[in-house]
Amino acid sequence: MNKHRHRKHKNNKCDNPIIGSLSIADFYFQLPNNSVIIPIGKDILFPKNGPSFGTDIIRINDFSFNLVSIGIYQILYDISITEPGQLIITLNNKELDYTVFGRSTGTSQLSGMCLVETLTTNSVLTIRNPSNNLTILTLSALAGGVNPTSAHLIISRIK
Repeated sequence: MNKHRHRKHKNNKCDNPIIGSLSIADFYFQLPNNSVIIPIGKDILFPKNGPSFGTDIIRINDFSFNLVSIGIYQILYDISITEPGQLIITLNNKELDYTVFGRSTGTSQLSGMCLVETLTTNSVLTIRNPSNNLTILTLSALAGGVNPTSAHLIISRIK
């Protein structure tokens, strides 16, 4: 027996949060050959749908995503940004202070990972250039080479 297999509980769900996800969705933005500006207090756009399953995560528009069910969601994002900066997750248009991720140089991806708990149905999630930031952000179109880069947002309902 493979000791690395995930145990199953009575309800037949795995104890690994990613493998046992109730819903998961990948939203992305394949940048054009020019950069995209994100003003202070504005949300990052993820206009394209990647792979997904389940019914708990629904696109509202290019910037906003409906978390249908009350629960705990794992949020992952990875974005090429030219300058030093920060991003924050919003839930129902409220910036969640514990979700601020940033970097002090412009030489790497800006990535974030955290859990968000929804207490009401149909909560709206975005990734934002925080309203108290001091600078606009530039999504890098050709970071590290000649191919257009992509920005990804992956949302998983784990409880």
